[in-house]
Amino acid sequence: MQIVLLGYMGSGKSTIGRSLSEDLNIEFIDLDTAIEQKIQQPIPEIFKERGEIFFRKKETEVLASLLNENKDMVLATGGGTPCYSTNMENILKSGAISIYLKVSIPELVDRIALEQSERPLVSHLPKAALPEFIGKHLFERTPFYDRADHTVVCDGKSPAEIIQEIKVLI
Repeated sequence: MQIVLLGYMGSGKSTIGRSLSEDLNIEFIDLDTAIEQKIQQPIPEIFKERGEIFFRKKETEVLASLLNENKDMVLATGGGTPCYSTNMENILKSGAISIYLKVSIPELVDRIALEQSERPLVSHLPKAALPEFIGKHLFERTPFYDRADHTVVCDGKSPAEIIQEIKVLI
């Protein structure tokens, strides 16, 4: 069984993915980590030295490779992964179960503000600018996220509650 978690940064893809994979006793893979291992360079360096276009090409290659391996896994994608190239089509055609972890803008602002300095996309922004920034991104990305097989609304739920909801869906 392959489960692909989609959602905006801070939606809990990695946290939920790790716990869900343990619960199901299957491998957890973080797509960003897999890209870093393949290129042997941290993502911020890839962006800085090679640019976003190079990164997005590698992201598409690594995603397709993982989906084609046909091994049991829970895969946490990057927040932008479904929005580029043929990534969403590849996820949907692969037979994997795709799940959008949907979180409201206020909740995302609260979560991202706690680790803003570690998030290159928003580390330069004042906290007051986060709602508008996140809202704009969600407006652009939601059409891709909404194509997932299932949507789990995560606001106000514990990771355990979210995992139980996912297990009912799969």
